[in-house]
Amino acid sequence: MFESLRFPVLVAPMAGGPSTPELVAAAGRAGAFGFLAAGYLGVESLAERIERTRSLTDAEFGVNLFVPGVRSGSNVSTYAERLGPEARRLGVEAGTPRWDDDVYPAKLDLVVASGVPVVSFTFGAPLAEDVARLHEAGSKVLVTVTNPAEARQAAALGVDGLCVQGFEAGAHRGVFTDDPQDPAGGELYGLLAALRLISAETDLPLVAAGGLVHGADVAAVLVAGAVAAQLGTAFLRADEAGTAQPYRDALGAAGRQTAVTRAFSGRPARGLVNRFLREHSPHAPAAYPQVHHLSKPIRAAAAAAGDPEAMSLWAGQTYPLADAGPAGEIIDRLREQAREAVERGGRRVLG
Repeated sequence: MFESLRFPVLVAPMAGGPSTPELVAAAGRAGAFGFLAAGYLGVESLAERIERTRSLTDAEFGVNLFVPGVRSGSNVSTYAERLGPEARRLGVEAGTPRWDDDVYPAKLDLVVASGVPVVSFTFGAPLAEDVARLHEAGSKVLVTVTNPAEARQAAALGVDGLCVQGFEAGAHRGVFTDDPQDPAGGELYGLLAALRLISAETDLPLVAAGGLVHGADVAAVLVAGAVAAQLGTAFLRADEAGTAQPYRDALGAAGRQTAVTRAFSGRPARGLVNRFLREHSPHAPAAYPQVHHLSKPIRAAAAAAGDPEAMSLWAGQTYPLADAGPAGEIIDRLREQAREAVERGGRRVLG
């Protein structure tokens, strides 16, 4: 899996705007591999993005789907009241905190019919019959896991590989089950620890994700047993990314810490610490996607107003080290850094 890549880097799917067909195509041209993010998109919008990507590149690419979870029993009404003043301050109404499946069945039908080369899953594992359908369509299946138990569950379905996500990663943690009593979303494994533990459980190809922004990081996870490295934060300020300008500016300023929060979506996710995160994290229920729908108009209005203090600024722990510029140049820089790291490390190991 991913053996044909000139450089074993995957541009991660980043839902909510950053992932674009242009970013995916730029990754392919540079010898890497890009993912479209299907999360939050309607079926028609996803179909348009797949078609647009194919018009821009002959390179293979992937699509990431959110696996729908069970309906949370957490009470969202108190949190909805809490966010009322936030919405009014920005001149909007808070959204309706509803549960939905992100149109998962229809999106799955679309990627099957489209013959997308790689389909990855986040927030859980697909059904065995879904894996079989994708295999029949010629697609490879990749599932995001955060611990050995999830890896065993996914491997049992006959998937083609696992994306191992460390706690350093930006945006949503890919945990299968979100415990309302655990704000962090389960035991936190660093990426190298997760790689070692999961590689002891399975011979499946492993893709490493979480806090990787430098070529030396790519080299490190390849030496640790991964077949490829998946980077998201490293491309948030790429020219081709759809990242909003206030978000880009906050990343470029590099003056904030990161923290895991449920404040914006109801699921644990790592982002830059801002006022919204500080004030609302202790009160946010484990209720995804209800909280996502509740806060969506607030986040959109904040972005339009250039107010980063009420936006979800997802980023990995190492975000200050990520560069801006064309995606191809970022990938070329990563490749050169990786080569230098391997040469330097090889001299030290071999004496």
